Amino acid sequence: MESSQKPPKQQATVDASQISTSSTQRKSLDTSETPTYRVEYTWYNFKARIYDDNKPGEGPLYIGDFAKLRQPHAIYKRADNDKVIGTGTLHFFNIDAEYEMNGRKDSIVAQKRFRTVYTHRSLAMSDTDQPVTMTWTSDSGFKTWDFVCVDENMMPVAKFSANIWRMVKLGKIQFMGPKADNQALREELIVTGLTLVYHVMVRSNNLLGVVGALFASPGHDKKSSSKSV
Repeated sequence: MESSQKPPKQQATVDASQISTSSTQRKSLDTSETPTYRVEYTWYNFKARIYDDNKPGEGPLYIGDFAKLRQPHAIYKRADNDKVIGTGTLHFFNIDAEYEMNGRKDSIVAQKRFRTVYTHRSLAMSDTDQPVTMTWTSDSGFKTWDFVCVDENMMPVAKFSANIWRMVKLGKIQFMGPKADNQALREELIVTGLTLVYHVMVRSNNLLGVVGALFASPGHDKKSSSKSV
């Protein structure tokens, strides 16, 4: 059975400058006590293995497969039972990306043409049956590329630090806030976060990405669809 409905509008204008840097937020982003997943990406087989960084020696929790020429371009599975938790679809020309979780399809929507500010609608973060808007922004340095996700109150819920130069160890995901231990939210942030990082990397190394940004309409509404399984 399939159903389709138009969700609440995403924020039309979201800027990285809107995200405050209070002492509480900085502590949330900098603390070493936050739950952390380590992401190891191997370029030769286009796979990412995600480990619990607080449990050294244990096997991966999730595996991301990016060796897909046809849609979807990324498939994320639980390592213990091979169950698919979500997929991601990239675009060389389109400034937005798509993802699917539990039969629900939605978009990761660019809010700026030439700045990494994206939003996605989260059911895992919501306390109702209506999704809430989450905002991803980024800050790049010489060695790392940081992607931070904040909630509607501009409080950080996740930080994905990608190592630009290393060929194997891609980075780590830190989970913050009152729902940091929520598995559904963690899996949603893995799917949306890694899809966004992969999407930005592909577009930044492709001329079509620049051309697509010139003709893009940032912040436009997207329809999401869901189906019961």
